[in-house]
Amino acid sequence: MKRLGLRAAAVLAAAALLCTGRAAAAPSVSARSAILMDAATGRVLFAQEADRQSLIASITKVMTGLLICEDGDLGRTVTVPPEAVGVEGSSLYLKLGEQLTVEQLLYGLMLRSGNDAAVALAVTADGTAERFVARMNRRAAELGLADTHFANPHGLDDEGNYSTARDLARLAAAAMENETFRQVVSTRTYAFGQRSLTNHNKLLWRCNGVVGVKTGYTRAAGRLLVSAAERMGRRLIAVTINDPDDWADHAALLDWGFSRMQEKEAAPAGQSLGAVPVVGGTAAVVRCRLTAALRCTLLPEEGAEVRLCLPRFVWAPVTEGAQAGWAELCVDGAVLARAPLVWETGAGVLQEPPGLLERLLGG
Repeated sequence: MKRLGLRAAAVLAAAALLCTGRAAAAPSVSARSAILMDAATGRVLFAQEADRQSLIASITKVMTGLLICEDGDLGRTVTVPPEAVGVEGSSLYLKLGEQLTVEQLLYGLMLRSGNDAAVALAVTADGTAERFVARMNRRAAELGLADTHFANPHGLDDEGNYSTARDLARLAAAAMENETFRQVVSTRTYAFGQRSLTNHNKLLWRCNGVVGVKTGYTRAAGRLLVSAAERMGRRLIAVTINDPDDWADHAALLDWGFSRMQEKEAAPAGQSLGAVPVVGGTAAVVRCRLTAALRCTLLPEEGAEVRLCLPRFVWAPVTEGAQAGWAELCVDGAVLARAPLVWETGAGVLQEPPGLLERLLGG
C-alpha cells in the first residue's frame, strides 16, 4: 500500500471542509497557567501563561503511569520494597513485603494517587527510583517536552520537578494514545483485596465525554488538573495549574472547545475516488469507490486533506467490490477519519502488453 495525496480532492476538501460561523468568546479561567489543546493535531485552542514553569505535584504520575503501561506485564507480582513504605502524602498504605500485581499498583497510582505506589512501581521497574526517574526524563526528551524535568516518580515538591501547561498537555496526549493508560484513567472505581479505590477526577462524573486523566495538589504547587474529553470523534486535552476553581474551569473550556466544532463531509458513500493501473487485465486501470461517507469534525480554522491509501498497481484478475484500500481525512498531518475503498469494476486476465510492468515499477 502506498499513501497518495489526492491533489484535486484535497484542495476541494480544504475549501469545502472549513467550518463557518462566529463562535462564542473563550471562557475566563482562574488558573495561573492553562491550555486547551487538540490531542490529535496539537492545535492550541486556548492558552494562558502556558509556557510558565511550575511545580506539578501528582501530575508527575502521568509520566510514571505511562512508562509502566509501556513496560506491560501488568499481571506480574510485586513485593513491596522498604522504600515504598511510609511515603508521605496520598497513600495506599502499603506494607513491607506485601504482594500486589503491577496492575493493582497502577490503579492505586492513578486513581488514589498513591505516592507509595509510585515508589513501588519505580523500584520494581528499574531497580531504584533514581534509575526510573532518569528514564522519565529520557521519555520527556523523546516527546519534545523541553520545559519539563522530573526529580521523583510521585510529584512531592522538589525544585527539580517541574513542567508547563503546554508540556503537560503534550504528555497527556501521548499517554492517552496508550490503550492501557486510557483504560486506567477512565476507570471510576476499582477494588482489589481489602482496598476500594475511587478516582479523584470528579470530571468523570460531572462533564460529558471526559475519559481522564489526573488531579494534583500540594500547598506549594496549588491545585492542578489535566483532563481529556472525547466528543464528535475528537479528543481535547485541558490543563490548569494553580487553579482554585479547576472543576468549573475545565468544564467550561471543554464545552467551549467542542462548541466550536462542526461535522463536515468530504465525500458521500459510493463516490468514486482514485484509480489504480491493472497489470495483465482487460482494463488498463480500475477505479475505486467509497463504501462509507468520509467525514470528520473540524474547527473553524481547520481544512482537511483527502489522502488515498492504495497500491501503485494491481495484478489481474480484480474482483468488483473487493477491498482496495482506504481514504483518509487528515488535518495537520493527523488522520481524523478513514473510510474503506473497494474496486468499482472487475478486470479479467489478458495478455500483458510488453513493458507495462517495467513502466509501472519505474514510474
